[in-house]
Amino acid sequence: MKNVVVTGAAAGIGYFLVRELLAEGCNVTVLDLNVDSLGGLRKKYNSLLPMVCDVRDFKRMKVCVEESGRRYGGVDCAIHNACLCTLGSLEQTEEKTYREVMEVNYYGALHLAQAVLPYMKSQRKGKVIFTSSGVGVTGFANISPYASSKGAVESLAKCLDIEYRPYGVSFHVFHPPLTKTRSAASLPVPKEFMADPEKVGVGLARHIQAKSFVICPSFGQKVQMMGCYLFPLKMGRLMSRMALKYEAGKNPE
Repeated sequence: MKNVVVTGAAAGIGYFLVRELLAEGCNVTVLDLNVDSLGGLRKKYNSLLPMVCDVRDFKRMKVCVEESGRRYGGVDCAIHNACLCTLGSLEQTEEKTYREVMEVNYYGALHLAQAVLPYMKSQRKGKVIFTSSGVGVTGFANISPYASSKGAVESLAKCLDIEYRPYGVSFHVFHPPLTKTRSAASLPVPKEFMADPEKVGVGLARHIQAKSFVICPSFGQKVQMMGCYLFPLKMGRLMSRMALKYEAGKNPE
């Protein structure tokens, strides 16, 4: 993977994913709302191109991908890691929140695919990866906008993989574990149960060449995801009960 485009990589998992790819010799273009945090990496690596981009804006996405393609001679891999996560029950959540989450998580993935496919089809090779989530497979209480968007991303990746394999382009999903990131900070889960974002980002970068549809940062996470795909509702109910129990223990009556 020589030329890589990544959305949502100014912090958390994405930042460490990009750092590892740069260390491995990749040219990396980062698209994010704010890229100031990448200044240190930019000084160290001439192969990093940070660009301000709102993934909801397809025209801007297209301009950024075209600039990356001109600078590096093409796009070998594209990763949609930008995300928006909200918490609240259905009754507590306005419809506009569902739309906002879908705009970033689902349409952001779609826009990236639309922008990079011309390059990959002309090269007759390429890899597109959407960052998914276990809750997009299993469901989880009070997180339906986010979980629904990740379920949609899973289906989008499957459909596009079927459509574009004949052109040498494959689609995949990243499945990181629950990680200590800003989007997960308010989840009712003990912080000690959350993975370190550096380990997760580095793990994903080192498995980026995997040919399987589901790409995980570690063997243990892959086993856990196999259980989620086999028993989605059971796993979703179990995790939700555990979270509710933890929350009740934090706030006893």
